[in-house]
Order: sequence, then structure tokens, then C-alpha cells
Amino acid sequence: MKSEKRDFWNSGFASSLANKEDVKIPEMLLGYFIGPFGALLSSGVFTSMLQKYLNEVLGLSNSFLTALPLVSTILIVIANLVVGQLIERTKVMAGKARPWILLSAATLSVASMLMFIVPAEGVARMVWIAIAYNLYYSVAYPIYNTANSTLVSVSTRKTEQRGAVASIMNIAGLAVMGAGSMVFPVVASNILQNDQSKWFVVMLAIAIFSALTIYLQYRFTRERVTEEDLQQGASNAQEKISIKEQLQAVTSEKWWWIIMLFYLFFQWSGAIKNGSMTQFCEWVVDTGLVSNDWGIAQTILSIAGAVPMAVAAVFVIPLTNKYGKARVTGVFMIIGFIGGVIAGTFSTNIVMVGIGVALKCLGSSPACYVILAMLADVIDHIEYKTGIRTDGLTMSIYSSLMVAASPIGTAIMNALLHGAGFNPNLVYGEGVQSAAAQSALTVSYIWIETISYAICAVLIFLFTVEKNLKEEQEEIQKRKGLI
Repeated sequence: MKSEKRDFWNSGFASSLANKEDVKIPEMLLGYFIGPFGALLSSGVFTSMLQKYLNEVLGLSNSFLTALPLVSTILIVIANLVVGQLIERTKVMAGKARPWILLSAATLSVASMLMFIVPAEGVARMVWIAIAYNLYYSVAYPIYNTANSTLVSVSTRKTEQRGAVASIMNIAGLAVMGAGSMVFPVVASNILQNDQSKWFVVMLAIAIFSALTIYLQYRFTRERVTEEDLQQGASNAQEKISIKEQLQAVTSEKWWWIIMLFYLFFQWSGAIKNGSMTQFCEWVVDTGLVSNDWGIAQTILSIAGAVPMAVAAVFVIPLTNKYGKARVTGVFMIIGFIGGVIAGTFSTNIVMVGIGVALKCLGSSPACYVILAMLADVIDHIEYKTGIRTDGLTMSIYSSLMVAASPIGTAIMNALLHGAGFNPNLVYGEGVQSAAAQSALTVSYIWIETISYAICAVLIFLFTVEKNLKEEQEEIQKRKGLI
């Protein structure tokens, strides 16, 4: 049985093409940018457009769309924890995360299009959507995202290369969000509109693209840390560590709690903002154009946010290498808070909202680019203190927060809109939403995230794990006989 496994993972279909000891450009480009970009593209579309599709194209009620993600969150958290333990107990030369990446080429691509096959009406339609929704968010996405996040900490022991891997992977995620919020809204408003069959064709094409790029990611990545542990027999000892012992190791560490709380506020508030963006552009902000197309308004604000993020990619890593990841992240969070105040104060003015959004996105850039690297730092620190490696558990909880952010954010937004009397049947260009509904959209798109940035700034200034990290990493390597 063992020889069969080795034969498969060393076959032309399953062997890794990243055969260098260092992480080189092909691995960076195909394994950590193009692969995650294709895999997460459907998620980027869902984040900005799923609310509109389910509400306005399929005609599902706000009450159903509020309850569905809340109930699904339980399944999402359980699934991520299970996947994390499966990853910890996977022992093949392909690694412990990469086999699950390979599986995702099928599961994620298929699940991403099921919500766009709607063969029924009424209650049957709601049942179908509930099942399809959970197959994506509670099964397929946790498998991919937990494995994808784990790759950062096991790709290499070299901290500079690991930081670069984390940055590029997060740039891919941001590029996905840009595609979902800049390109797709124009397509949706001008071509797809409320034609469900057109939505299906487009999502089918995205699903095929995802399958191909996920396979590329699998072939062009490598788990160097896992390979070393397997060769030294360390994986057998790690497998005997129970989930209870892993939980005790992470929950007894204050810096683990700080970074998780930081990420919770940061990710969930961002999900609420992203989920409400389309309807904010549709019913609140005024572009001043003769043809006040909400797709154009959304594209303008998306570009206003994307440009600072792209520019920040050049200087964030040098700044964090010089001054520390936590310090730079905290200062930029304050900039983001100021931008949010500007956008919220002038919420109907496209120019002022654009300026505020640009500052907010600039402020969020260090957190977006180095969050996985900061998590990897905490994992190393916990290993130094306890001797227990918690990649799978930590990244499964991280993934739970990430995946749950979209449904929870959608539920919160739907509850706000429902309470404010938002009318989903009102046709754009043929009327306006009430003042209360517009205020609820402004709160969802701007103010919730703005307040969260202030909280995040306080939390991250308390995060000082980097102070003795180099010495701790050297001690870990000494214990393993690597230096």
C-alpha cells in the first residue's frame, strides 16, 4: 500500500515541479499567485455579488438570506476544524496540505457553480440554494482555504522567503476581490442583469478556470518543512498529539489570541463592507453622471481602493522588515480609520467617498499582506514554548474566521437592511430607497469597518511576538539538528 502511494505522488500527474531548495519565481508566480487567484475567483464574485444575485435575480427573501448564513456558520466552523486535523494527519511526500489542494481542483470548482443551477421555485428553490450554499462554504471552501493557508508556514523555513510567499498569496486574494468588485459588476449590470441563465454560463467558465489554476498551484508548490519532518520521523510524534493538546498550546498563548481577535474584527467588518458595496453604489452614492450606472460607481470605488493597495505592495514588505510587522500595521490602521471617517461623513459624494476608500485601503494594506506571516510567527513561537507544531489547527481556525466572515457579514447586513425597511423589489432608476435604508447601507459599507480599524490598531500595538523571534527560531532549528 505504501509503495502505491509513493508511486502516485511521484507520478507525472502528481509530482511537484518546484524542485529547487529555495522558493523561486515560477513557484511564486504559479503556485502562490495564479493558483490562489483562480481558486478564489468565485469567492471574490460571491463576496460582492452573491447578495444581489440571490436577492434580486432569484428573488429570495431577506429573512431567508439572514437565516441561511447564520445557521451555516456552525457547519463552516466544524468543517474547518475537521480539515485542519485531517491536514495534520496527512503523511505523504507531497506534503500534508498539497494533497488537499489537489482535491480542491474538483470540489471547489463544482461547488462554486451549484448555486447557479436552479431547477425549482418556491420552497424547493430555497432548499436547493441552502444545500448548494453549504456545499461551497461548509465543504469545498474549507478544504481549499485551510490547505492554502497552511502552505505559507510549511513552504520554507527561511523567514524572508516565507514573508514573500505570504505577501504574494495575499496579493492574489486582493486581486480576486478587485476582479469581483471592479470587473464583474460592470458585466453584471450591462450583460447579465437579472437573466439567471447568463449568470450560470459565466460561473461555469469561472469554475473551469478555477480547476485548471488549482492544479497549477498543486504542481508548482512544495512543502520543504514537511519533507524534513517526514525524513526525520517527526511526523509520527506530531500525529500522536491530540487536538486537546494543540488547543491548550494555542489558547494559552496571549499573542495567539491577539492576532485572532485582530483578524476577526478586520475580516468580518471587511466582509460586511464588501457585501454591501453593490447596493451602496446602487442606492446611496451619486456619481454625478448623466447615466448614473451603479456598476460604474462600484468600479470607480474599486479602482480608488485598488490603486493604493497596488502601490503599497512595493513598500509594505521593506517597511515591515525594517520597523516590524505589528508596528507598521498599527500605524496604517490609523490611516485607514481616518479614511473611513472622511468617506462616512460625505457618503453621497463619489469624490469624497473615493478619497476615503483610498485611504482606508492604503491603511489596510500591511494587514492584508502580512497577516499569514504574523500567524506563522505565532506558530513558531508556540513551537518554541511547547514543542508542538500547530499549523493545521491555527490555519483551520483562521480559515473558519475567513469563510464565516462572508455569511456572517451577509446576515448582519441583511438584518440591518430588513430593520431599515430596504425594498429589494425596487428597480434601479425607477425610485429611491428610504432614508433609513440608505443610512443602513452607509453603516454597512463604511462605519462598521471604520470602527473596527480603530479596535484593530489598539490590538496590534500589543502584539510583540517579533521581539525575540529570531532567537526562538534558531533554538527550534538547533533542537531539530538543522544548525
